[in-house]
Amino acid sequence: MSASTSTSTARAWQLVLERIETDLLEGELRPGDRLPPERELASTLGVGRSSVREALRVLEVMGLIRTGTGSGPSSGAIIIATPQGGMSALLRLQVAAQGFPLDDVVRTRLVLESAVVEALAADSGRDTAGARAVVAAMEAGDLTPAEFLALDAQLHLALAEASGNVVIAAMMAGLRTAIESYVQAGAQGIADWDATADRLRQEHRAILDAVEAGAASDARTLIHDHITGYYAEAGLARRTQ
Repeated sequence: MSASTSTSTARAWQLVLERIETDLLEGELRPGDRLPPERELASTLGVGRSSVREALRVLEVMGLIRTGTGSGPSSGAIIIATPQGGMSALLRLQVAAQGFPLDDVVRTRLVLESAVVEALAADSGRDTAGARAVVAAMEAGDLTPAEFLALDAQLHLALAEASGNVVIAAMMAGLRTAIESYVQAGAQGIADWDATADRLRQEHRAILDAVEAGAASDARTLIHDHITGYYAEAGLARRTQ
């Protein structure tokens, strides 16, 4: 990363997201405008290109930009929508969430994600293929903690989106930067990361198995223990009852 060593991967990603979001909300960027190349954004903001890519990926998922590969007029990232109404509120939530107390974020996750797995377990027609794909990607043995936890955040968001509850999905998306920031920081306090990553993989598979089996009670217990267990192990928060 080209930023100072004190800048964490999670914080670097947030810096990029905040800058682009601010320009969108203030009208500095409008539909049809093209963002600077990744290399230029990384240099301007003093972060790594991986952080720029992660921020752009989040904005693309939210439907604000479209990215293209290769070279020429269709490459790079172009603004395709201006945040308005609920989307504007979501972007502001992402910024505000950075100052939320950690315990409050944990408790909110418990409420939201318990509702997510219950809804998924209750509806056998829900598509969990996206979540399964993320779980599969997390099996790679060469992932850094930052890469693993970025995928972890995507998994929890994928479950929320699969639940069909657009409000919960939007709230999870709005809290994503705050959640991943705390989770990434917690990895630094874990002595045996490989063992923790293996445990988290097992928990992810168990949660999905329970959801797909329609076992709502089991899924709710598993997601509760999964969330609170990590925060407790990382020394970030007490186990939330």
